[in-house]
Amino acid sequence: MGDGRAAPPAPGAVPPDAGLMDRRAGAGAGPAGRRPGRAARDNSRPGRAAGEDSRPGRAAGEDSRPEEAAGPAVAAFDFDGTLSRRDSLLPFLVFVRGAAATARAVVAEGPRFGRVLLGTASRDEAKEALVTRLLSGAEAGQLTESGRAFAERLVARGLRPAMRHRLQWHRQAGHRVVIVSASPTIYLATAGARLGVDAVLATELEVDADGRLTGKLAGRNCRGDEKANRLRAWLDASAPERSERPPRLWAYGDSRGDAEMLALADVAVWVGWRRYWPGTTTRS
Repeated sequence: MGDGRAAPPAPGAVPPDAGLMDRRAGAGAGPAGRRPGRAARDNSRPGRAAGEDSRPGRAAGEDSRPEEAAGPAVAAFDFDGTLSRRDSLLPFLVFVRGAAATARAVVAEGPRFGRVLLGTASRDEAKEALVTRLLSGAEAGQLTESGRAFAERLVARGLRPAMRHRLQWHRQAGHRVVIVSASPTIYLATAGARLGVDAVLATELEVDADGRLTGKLAGRNCRGDEKANRLRAWLDASAPERSERPPRLWAYGDSRGDAEMLALADVAVWVGWRRYWPGTTTRS
């Protein structure tokens, strides 16, 4: 193009980094009114994209139904370990409270984390306990500013290049893109804005009437079935008027906490060396 910008992908184009993706996914029952999630095929031949049809000219996850009738396709991305190289909450706590204070809080909550591993305590409880120790009483405005600074650094240096390219491919194709994460909105909102996504659905931190964090979560931790619930609600709220069917949904995740979200998808992609699905634990 004469203005130097890259041309948008042609209909049926396969993402250029598709061969880098973990292509196997499980299929699960979708929500009421949606088809069950369909697995992205695990093709052994190199160069095949997640969900790519064997017929020439077909895109990953493409079928014959006209997209216009359902509105633009949607791509839902987990953040930690999917878009980012690793977990982001602990580095954020170190960023705002320092390594020493964060280490002391982790050690103090060690028994609780041990119970999480044993299955006798929930991740939500452990997460809230750590947040309470480190962020309770923090002024929300100042913490939001710190969150913005942390997000800028995270987007600049902490993302998986292949996944960032995949997200941009969806944007160039005209798809709506949403981040669905258990990490806090207080920094993910900025990360999402820098990546140009349409929405960020993430864990909210409770703020009191004086504008200070209580140390508790506002609502549920956005993990597991809550990810699916939040995504489903967003899809319903943002659906085009008079749409006769839901848009084609892609979903990307890397852990058990993403399984319910990926079960909603027409094209589900597990990212990285771990793949979790009921009855399946494999290493690529």
